[in-house]
Amino acid sequence: MKFVPRSEETRQFIIEKTAAIFNKKGYAGTSMSDLTAATNLTKGSIYGNFENKESVALAVFDYNAKKKNKFEDEKLALAPTYKEKLMVYAHIFCQKDALELMEGGCPLLNTGIESDDTHEPLRKKVGEELSAWKKKIQAILSAGIKAKEFVPTVDMEKFALSVIALIEGGIFVARATKNKKNFEVILKTVEDMIENISLVKN
Repeated sequence: MKFVPRSEETRQFIIEKTAAIFNKKGYAGTSMSDLTAATNLTKGSIYGNFENKESVALAVFDYNAKKKNKFEDEKLALAPTYKEKLMVYAHIFCQKDALELMEGGCPLLNTGIESDDTHEPLRKKVGEELSAWKKKIQAILSAGIKAKEFVPTVDMEKFALSVIALIEGGIFVARATKNKKNFEVILKTVEDMIENISLVKN
């Protein structure tokens, strides 16, 4: 029998109130008492809207990933050229509004590290988000090549995966070392990559 939540409004409330907790503490580290404390709801109220803790975690990941994507898309929409759109990725993740938005760090990185060997449904969701991100960057590259902004010989898949790896790796290094400067140094490599394929020089 398919599970039906008691209230979509309450369900969304639970997701929003527990989003930062799951992103900071992870699936294994988040307890039911964490959820009841964050929402001021009883265990029964939470389980009336979710089958179990796993279903809360999956819904929260979707919520956090959607917030990240919306933030990126809004910044990309403001960039007038394809080169500037790519440069968005070299700048936005160390900005104050990005740090405030993704409380606890990047949900893809946090969830991916925890779930790769321990929680297949969450790992799968992270993989799908990374694949969608890769396709988004490849689409910018393809459009930029047609607009004669980028060299036509660029390996779009390699470029996109490298940008993602540098960003996610940079976030990891900065958080592990407690040194934001390390992230800025790594993002400079993203800038250099973009300049190297650009036919439009500043």
